[in-house]
Amino acid sequence: MLANTVIPLASLLITPYDPHILSVNPCLSDSYYGTYGTQSVFVADNACIDSSTNSLTQGIVAPFSAVQQLIWLQHQAVEEAIKPVSFVDELDALLSELSHPEYVTADEQRVLSNQRNEMQLLSRTASSALISVDSETARTIDTRLPRFWKSSPLPSSPVPFIPVPSDAVKRVRQLLSTVKFDPVVASVVNNISIPQLRRDIRYLTGEDPASSIVSRHSFSDGALVAAAWLKEHFEATGASCTLKEFLNGFAPNVVCSYKGTVNTTETVLLSAHYDSRGSFGSTRAPGGNDDGSGTTALLGIARTIARKGITFRKNVQLCAFAGEEQGLYGSRYYAKELREKDANLTLMIQADMLGYHAAGEPPQLGLPDRIGTPEVTQLVANLSAIYSPELKVGFTPACCSDHQSFHEQGFPATQVFERAGRIADPMYHNSGDLSEREGYDFEQIKSIAKVQFAALLHAAGFDLLE
Repeated sequence: MLANTVIPLASLLITPYDPHILSVNPCLSDSYYGTYGTQSVFVADNACIDSSTNSLTQGIVAPFSAVQQLIWLQHQAVEEAIKPVSFVDELDALLSELSHPEYVTADEQRVLSNQRNEMQLLSRTASSALISVDSETARTIDTRLPRFWKSSPLPSSPVPFIPVPSDAVKRVRQLLSTVKFDPVVASVVNNISIPQLRRDIRYLTGEDPASSIVSRHSFSDGALVAAAWLKEHFEATGASCTLKEFLNGFAPNVVCSYKGTVNTTETVLLSAHYDSRGSFGSTRAPGGNDDGSGTTALLGIARTIARKGITFRKNVQLCAFAGEEQGLYGSRYYAKELREKDANLTLMIQADMLGYHAAGEPPQLGLPDRIGTPEVTQLVANLSAIYSPELKVGFTPACCSDHQSFHEQGFPATQVFERAGRIADPMYHNSGDLSEREGYDFEQIKSIAKVQFAALLHAAGFDLLE
């Protein structure tokens, strides 16, 4: 139970993620601002928080008076071997750099200000912080973050908590109960071409001399080049693609569709994010692993669809999102659009960072340990055992990619990742994130892509060109 706290009319509640809390506390459900890292954030009144304390085992309650954009800062789960000596000092330096002021301490809250804006530090732990900043700082804060920190904007008002409906879960369970080895599926997924994966990633990273891309940061010209290039190459596989803009200044989402041959609204969605981050202060952001690996795996699947003459019985979408590094912006807009259309989404699988293989370790597949639909996660694990048995499967605390946007809108979703554990790639959020380097493993990318592709084939149903 939370310790006794004097709560003002408006208070901030931060408590470990637990969907059960939202289902048994209606007032908290109406005060929910999302989940970030391992924590859920609420802005609620005294009566609501007081009535909910019996169901909360731990949490932080703090005064709340922010009127600017709320931003959650989270230190990613990374291995000790690549973690900075003191990442707490990194955050202190960032907060100081954001406002260049004198610190004014009031309880556990610090207010930093200058003539241009005011930044409030609303909550702080060793690995996370919640701040309030002006809108322009919020949009560009990722360019000022140390590389193992990620930012996530909070909505301006409470968001509805939408659990995955029981009928949608039941549909995935039915799929789970029927999935078994199919030699045709095995033949198809094994047809993904590693030489083509290598050619594609080299174009997106700018390692190919024919590529003009220097950065795929969401606000860069290179991201626009990449979006147009992805659209062209997905369309060459028979997909119908749209560049969907979502916020001024951001590169667009690339949404590609294959219409099903059966009269149904059911849709299966695979995705990755094509935007990237580089080293702190650098304009070079090649994103070879994060998330060029997931993006080229998606394109490799599309190229195999064309090469094998596959048609799908249900509708299929392949989506390359932008704005992930700034806080899942692109996928949030698209998932919300699908929810507003009451889309009939069977499942969604996001591929983010597939390519790094630590020396001495077996090839792996990491699945999310918290955010996502357990049944979809189990389906992916089962399919890995069938079609990519070389992968050692386990859970990862590295969280969260674009699947969270769909999970929060009540769609069955999960993520595939390169490792059953913390992030180990020394080039994570680094301008050296290229494909021609030690540890970058195209065989592992193919193995994980095979699992995504098998999930698509089993869930959507398919026919081959005679």
